[in-house]
Parts: sequence; C-alpha cells; structure tokens
Amino acid sequence: MARPEQIEAGQAAYSPIVLGIYDWYVHGLSNHLLWHCPTSALRQLYDRNVSARHIDIGVGTGYFLDKAKWPVAKPSITLVDLNANSLDAASRRIARYAPETVVANAMESLPLSGSFGSAALCYLLHCMPGAIPDKAVAFDHLRPLLKPGARVFGATILQGSLPRSRAAQALMNIYNRKGIFSNAADTVEDLDSALRARFTNVKVEVLGVVALFEAAAF
Repeated sequence: MARPEQIEAGQAAYSPIVLGIYDWYVHGLSNHLLWHCPTSALRQLYDRNVSARHIDIGVGTGYFLDKAKWPVAKPSITLVDLNANSLDAASRRIARYAPETVVANAMESLPLSGSFGSAALCYLLHCMPGAIPDKAVAFDHLRPLLKPGARVFGATILQGSLPRSRAAQALMNIYNRKGIFSNAADTVEDLDSALRARFTNVKVEVLGVVALFEAAAF
C-alpha cells in the first residue's frame, strides 16, 4: 500500500510556478525530445474520446481540455486532482465550461456519483506510487462512475523493455528519486493486462516511452 508521503510526492511538485511553465516544458519540449510522443497525438486522443459528460483525473494545466474538440457546445466537465493548484489552473483555463472541481486521491474511492460518458487519466499513472497492478486501483474507483460504453483513455510514461535514450532514462531516474515519478516498474504488458481485466475494446499504442490507451466500460 502506498504511504501518504509517496502519494504527496507525486503531486507536490505542481506549484503555481511549475504549472506556469508546464505546457512549454512538457508539451513543448519533453514530449518531443525525450519521450518521443508528439503532443499532437495526445490531443487527438482527447478528440477521439471526449463526450458530453466527462471526468478528468489528474488535470495538469487543463491544456488538453482547453484544446479538445468537444461533441457539444457546453460539455459537463468534472476535474479531479489531489493538487489544488492544478485544479485551480485547469478550472480557470476552461472557465467557459463551468467545470466542477473535486480534490481527491485516485487511489481512494472518489467522492462522486453519476454516469460519465468519458474519463481521462492523462500523465497520471506514472506519478502514482507503486507498480501498474497497484495503480490500477484508480480504474476500480472510476468504473462505478461510468455508463455502459463510456470511453476510458489516457497516457502514461513507461519503462520496462521500451527503448529510451540516455537522456530520457537519466531524467526518469531523477524524477523517480524525487518521487515526482514512480514508474521504474511500469511496463506496457502490465498496463494492457490491467485494462483488459476491467474494460473492453482495449487498445494500447506505444509512442516512444509513452503508452496511449483507450477502452470502453462494460
């Protein structure tokens, strides 16, 4: 079981200052130069899967929610994150949609009810403590909130057998030591198994060291 300090470390780095440069650093540089997963692929992932009633867990700056091609003019969006700074940044960015914000830990039962048509966990799992079988509890807590056929999607940075540059490995090592990442034991095989045990129509695509996943609720 993850210790409270491990959970705290995975989200504590996201201060207002860090969030101010996050899009430039992560979506502008790291995705392309280190992780070899173009940000455009993540935007397309959102475009393919968002619905009129969406829940986003691990919201970052709200970048993808802001850029997404929503199927309706006024989607209902619920933002869930353990970090209040991220919730504030994302909710302000998509204020035109009047999102609901919820401070919650995805490794615990979520204080929500309802029937969402889509759910995203983008760049969340690699920040959660433990290996993929431990982190998959986030899927278990999400499932009761999904209507049948709801789209579940996201992306996570993996290690395992995936080829990676020395620079990418060095940065992951630093992040793991600091507790920002916890992905040293994360493999694409474990991610695929965790998804298939809980959802249907599972698709996992690897770009560089990033796994993009899509699935549907029963």
